[in-house]
Amino acid sequence: MKKLLIGLAVMLTLSIPANATKLPDNVQDYVKATYPQAIFRFDGIVQLPDGNVYLPLIPSKFNSEAPVDIKYTIPENKTLAQLPDAVVLSNDYVLLKMIKNNKGKNTIIGMAAPPVELITGLFPQDMLVPKNFVVPASMKNIIGNLDVRTEVEQGLVIPVTPPRAAVYKNSLDAVPQLKNKMLYIASNLSKNIQVVDPANSYATYALSRDDVPITIKGYDVFLLVTSYDKKSLDVISLADDKVIKEIEFKTHPDEIIIDNANKMAYVSSGEDASLYVISLETMTIKKQIRLNGMCERIILSDDGTKLFYNDKQTREIWAIELDNDYLLKEIGRFPNVSKIAYVNGKVYLTSRTKSRLAIVDYETLGLMSENAISEKPVDMITYNDTLFVLGAGNSSIDVIDTDTDQIIKQVKLPKNEFPTKFTRIDDTSIALITDAKANVYTIFDLDTQEVIKTNQLDIPVNSVYVTNKIKKIGEK
Repeated sequence: MKKLLIGLAVMLTLSIPANATKLPDNVQDYVKATYPQAIFRFDGIVQLPDGNVYLPLIPSKFNSEAPVDIKYTIPENKTLAQLPDAVVLSNDYVLLKMIKNNKGKNTIIGMAAPPVELITGLFPQDMLVPKNFVVPASMKNIIGNLDVRTEVEQGLVIPVTPPRAAVYKNSLDAVPQLKNKMLYIASNLSKNIQVVDPANSYATYALSRDDVPITIKGYDVFLLVTSYDKKSLDVISLADDKVIKEIEFKTHPDEIIIDNANKMAYVSSGEDASLYVISLETMTIKKQIRLNGMCERIILSDDGTKLFYNDKQTREIWAIELDNDYLLKEIGRFPNVSKIAYVNGKVYLTSRTKSRLAIVDYETLGLMSENAISEKPVDMITYNDTLFVLGAGNSSIDVIDTDTDQIIKQVKLPKNEFPTKFTRIDDTSIALITDAKANVYTIFDLDTQEVIKTNQLDIPVNSVYVTNKIKKIGEK
C-alpha cells in the first residue's frame, strides 16, 4: 500500500509541467486587489469568482517586480471590475477575456489591426487549451506552438462602391451638430444597414444583414436591430461592427423604445401582446409585460413615466404607467391613429386618413378638442412643451402651442416628397426629417422652428440612428 501511494505521488508530480507558467507576483497582486478570491492556475490562466476567465499573453520583455497598473483596455477606459475584453498592463502583460463567438465556441476578441502588445505577446506554451477554443485568424500570432484552431471572423462590414452618377457633398458649415457624427440608415430598398458620413451622400460602408430591419435604435456604442422573420433582437457593437449578442424571444419582436435615463429598452411583440423590458447594461430581458391587444406605435413620455400604444385590432389606445406597477389604462378608441404624443397631461392622437388631431385629458379621459391639421399626419415630436406634427401629404410641419393647442406656425419642406419620420439628435435642438420617397433628409431646428438645410442621400430612409463617430477596436 505504501509503495502504491508513493507511485501515485510520483505520477502526480510528473503530470505537472516542469516549466509550468506562473504569473508574476505583481500581476497577481493587481488582479487580487479587485478579485481577492481569483484563482491563478499553474498554466497562467486566471479564473475569477464570477466564472469569467482571462488568458494571459506573456510579453517578450517585462519587469516582474515593478508595481503594475492598467496601460489601456479594450474597450477603452474600463476597470478590471468592468470585465473588458482585453487588459494591457503597464509591464506589457495582456489579459484576454474568454468569450463566446456567434457559433457558441470559446474565443477571444478579434481585431483587424491588433495593438503592438497583442502582436508581440504569446500564450503560455504549457497552457491547457480550453475546450472548444478557437482564435480569430487575425490573432494567430499569439498561439505559438499550442494546438489551437483559428477561424476567419464573419464580420458585418461590406464595402460600398460610390455611385458613378453625380456624387453630392453635403456642407456641414450650417450644421455643426452633425460634424464628427455618423448615420446608421435602414432603407426599404436594402437589407443592409448603410453607414453614412453626413458630409457625403453615399455610404462609407454597410453592415450586412440577412433580414430586412424593422427597427434600428442605438444606445452608447451599440445598435439594437429587430428584423422581419427573426425571433431575436441583434445587438451590434459599433466599435467592431459585429453582432455580439442575440436576445431571443418566443415570438417576433417589433418596435424598440430606448429610455436612456434609466438604461432600459422596451421591445414590443404584437404577436403575443407583450412588451419586454431589457436592461441596456447587461442586454438581457428583465421583465415581460402582458398587454391588451396587438401593440403598435409605442411611445415613451418625455418624463419617462408612461408608455402609450395602439391596439391595431381594436383601435384602442392604452397607457402603461411605468411608475405604478405597469398599470394599464384605456384612453379610448380612435380611427387610424398614426402617432401618439403626451404633453402636459394631455394625449395627442393623429388620424392619418382624416387629417385630424384629437386631444384627450389623461386624468378625466375626456375629449378636449379635435382639430384639422396638415394632410396625412404621419409623425409627431415634442420639444419644450411644443408639439411638431409632420404632414406627409403636403410636406409640412404644423407647430402647435400645447398651452392653447393652436397651430402657431406651419413650415414647408420644399425638397421632401413624402416625409415620414422625425429623428432627434440627442442633446441638441436638431431633428432630422427623413423621407420614404426622396433621397434626402431635412435638418430642422426645434428652437427656431426653421429648416436649416436639406442633405442629399443615395437612398430613401426608413429609419436612422445618429451617433458620434466611434473609434474602432484596435485603432490608435
